Amino acid sequence: MKKILTLCFIFILMPSVSYSLEKSQDYELTQVLILSRHNVRAPIIYENILTRATNKAWPIWHTNNGNLTTKGRQFEINIGSYFRSWFDRKGLLRQDKCPDSKNVYVYANNQQRTIASAQSFITGAFPDCLVKTFYRSDMSEGEFDPIFASVITDNSEEFKRQAKSAMTEKLAHLDLAEAYKQVSMILDFKNSTLCKKDKLCDLVSYPNTMIISAGKEPLVFGPLGLATNVVDVFDLQYYEGFATNDVAWGTISTPEQWKTLNKIKNGYHAVAFTTKIVASNIAKPLLKYINLHFVQRRKIEGSKLLIMFGHDSNIASVMSALDFAPYQLPEQYEKTPIGGKLVFQRWHNKKTNKDYLKVEYIYPSVNQLRNGTALTLNNPLKQVTLSLKNCPIDGNGFCHWDDFEKSMQQALKDKVFVD
Repeated sequence: MKKILTLCFIFILMPSVSYSLEKSQDYELTQVLILSRHNVRAPIIYENILTRATNKAWPIWHTNNGNLTTKGRQFEINIGSYFRSWFDRKGLLRQDKCPDSKNVYVYANNQQRTIASAQSFITGAFPDCLVKTFYRSDMSEGEFDPIFASVITDNSEEFKRQAKSAMTEKLAHLDLAEAYKQVSMILDFKNSTLCKKDKLCDLVSYPNTMIISAGKEPLVFGPLGLATNVVDVFDLQYYEGFATNDVAWGTISTPEQWKTLNKIKNGYHAVAFTTKIVASNIAKPLLKYINLHFVQRRKIEGSKLLIMFGHDSNIASVMSALDFAPYQLPEQYEKTPIGGKLVFQRWHNKKTNKDYLKVEYIYPSVNQLRNGTALTLNNPLKQVTLSLKNCPIDGNGFCHWDDFEKSMQQALKDKVFVD
């Protein structure tokens, strides 16, 4: 009996069920929106905070602060090539010709790492084709395109109070003590400048401060912000392919350590970008764009495929604002991994003349990133089907388009302060 139940369970989980539905004559993939995080970049270092956090010498990067690395470019080309195969399998684009602006539109934030990621993706997905990347070239250096800027737009005191309160409450539910201890040991934090001169020696008990200011990203200042920057560097060293002894000075040797350390970075993003009142505010410009050009289909260009290259904060806040259900990404430590893509799909049932939504997180594993291996059907990107709380999915991951539209409209509503 156990064997029969096991076989039944395996059959239920088999991807061929979803494949048969998507390939049936009644269903056609008519439109895709991809919201992507950029690929591997050099660390973003603020005010030499990392040099004050340890007396150890940080390994040198040969890429400018925050820029996409050569490794990041090449791996995004690999991802683009893989996605072209994905488009072909789904029947989204014609395989025998280059797409034009009426079929594909690529839009990147105006930062080097997002522009270069978009261009690299195009190289892999549409080789020898004249597909261009659109980005705002009329803005000053360091200034984000407002569509991608995860900044607070509400300057009212009531909003600030409630946002800080919600962020503080979310942080209180995170258990980061062990992760903080590991960071302290790796850094030899007790001998750092921050400890000896600034008297910040205990990451576990030192308080964090929530900072909410109009026109700026929500911030968590204190141990969580500091440790997040540290873990981010360790992750990037690993992805970039640094020698084992140069990744966190050779102190991380097991997947369990990586999981524990990344609780800090995932925790920071949860507090700063997924607290509901904050996410609903900072994601609104991006959600309005998605609603206009994907949900409402009011743009002629890119009518079949719209690809947007932004940041982890964009993906995290959009998912929170739209009330995505909790999810796990196997073979990854980050909730919004480097090179990962939130793939919104509009499927049309020709028999019933109704549209359906399917959303998948398609992303590289930590080992695929580190090894930079070619992505093929035998070594595919990882793929997880997601669901929205107010858009229930069937066994194949499909929810009714009308429910998705309602979820979008709810996310776009004006702010409503909680009691």
